[in-house]
Amino acid sequence: MSVFATDFFLNLGVVRLSFLDGFLGVPGVSPQTLGPREGWQVYSSAQDADGRCICTVVAPELNLCSRDAKSRQLRQLLEKVQNMSQSIEVLNLRTQRDFQYVMKMETQMKGLRNKFRQVEEDRRTLMSRYFQELKEKMDELKPLIPVLEQYKTDAKLISQFKEEIRNLSAVLTGIQEEIGAFDYEELQHRVLGLEGRLRDCMSKLTCGKLMKISGPITIKTSGTRFGAWMTDPQASSRRNRVWYMDSYTNNKIVREYKSMADFVSGAESRTYSLPFKWAGTNHVVYNGSLYYNKYQSNIIIKYSFETGRVLAERPLEYAGFHNVYPYTWGGFSDIDLMADELGLWAVYATNQNAGNIVIGQLDPDSLEILKTWNTEYSKRNAGESFMICGTLYITNSHLTGAKVYYSYSTKTSTYEYTDIPFHNQYFHISMLDYNARERVLYAWNNGHQVLFNVTLFHIIKTDDS
Repeated sequence: MSVFATDFFLNLGVVRLSFLDGFLGVPGVSPQTLGPREGWQVYSSAQDADGRCICTVVAPELNLCSRDAKSRQLRQLLEKVQNMSQSIEVLNLRTQRDFQYVMKMETQMKGLRNKFRQVEEDRRTLMSRYFQELKEKMDELKPLIPVLEQYKTDAKLISQFKEEIRNLSAVLTGIQEEIGAFDYEELQHRVLGLEGRLRDCMSKLTCGKLMKISGPITIKTSGTRFGAWMTDPQASSRRNRVWYMDSYTNNKIVREYKSMADFVSGAESRTYSLPFKWAGTNHVVYNGSLYYNKYQSNIIIKYSFETGRVLAERPLEYAGFHNVYPYTWGGFSDIDLMADELGLWAVYATNQNAGNIVIGQLDPDSLEILKTWNTEYSKRNAGESFMICGTLYITNSHLTGAKVYYSYSTKTSTYEYTDIPFHNQYFHISMLDYNARERVLYAWNNGHQVLFNVTLFHIIKTDDS
């Protein structure tokens, strides 16, 4: 589009018109060429610095202005020029406004173009990042595939279990109906008769030889890594109290529970504060009294739970103490007190026996040593030990893989190497003692109180023997 503007002025008979480059006219106005006879003529023309056309018109002589026709013609032309100037001015304003708008739009378009480019680049980056995140999530989900497969297998097993439970329930229902047919007193009579026969059979059993250790059965998890717990092998089954002694040193509190069920539930019945701290974890309760090693000494203490008093104390002659001759795990386990079917025992080591284990049988009342047996097994190489029917059984370690490796019979004063493994479930045993009444091993297994069942080889006495 070509736009023009005009400047019109009359000064001393000279009219100047200014045009933008390219202007030919406006609607309704056509360029005219008038000679001198018609009263005015173009004097000169040129372009200014902006490219506009500048024309100089020479007006007619003064006497010509008296001619009405030319005057009227001139006035009409002047009016047209004025109208044209006004129209061009309005058009110029509109054009400048539109030009500014176009420039603004051009800037905005450039900005949008840059934004589109940025969005395109960001989209590629985002797509790459999203793809990577999705790939990582898929990698995380891959391990779930075998889990889901296992769930399918487990679901089948659960269905089988449900079917077996239904079958078992039917069997139990039948058994219940069958039992219901018997009179309760008759059943009780049968049970008492069976119990009597079992007791009679047990009375005919002589002391047995250890053949197998099974388990363990975890009774409770409590306390530190080291400790001792026990029942009294001389007590009746109806008064089967449990005693609990946590840690191997710097303690003198004994906790009592009325039954194994109370021990499991934590229903403590009584606590005892001993007059002296104990050393190690190798204590024993025998016939209502606690036997333990006094801290930093080789003195044995007999403490009565009934009276709350020390009934006897005696040093164990030549016995090492305070980690001089402990078991492999340390813990001031130099002196080990234990009981079996034949009575009360002490297991320790002396310099006189080159640090090897000494077995001493104790008088339960005076703590006097009745007899001793010197073995050739190093106390420091023993994991733990326990007595069954006068035979000392020694484990080769307190850690995983431990087994009963050595036994010494006080009846024959002979030893033999054995190979009786047992499952050290919690990896560290700090106490292992035999209970003759229950015929189980009590153990403190790394903060777990456990029981091991034992299998003994017995010889049954007959009336003819």
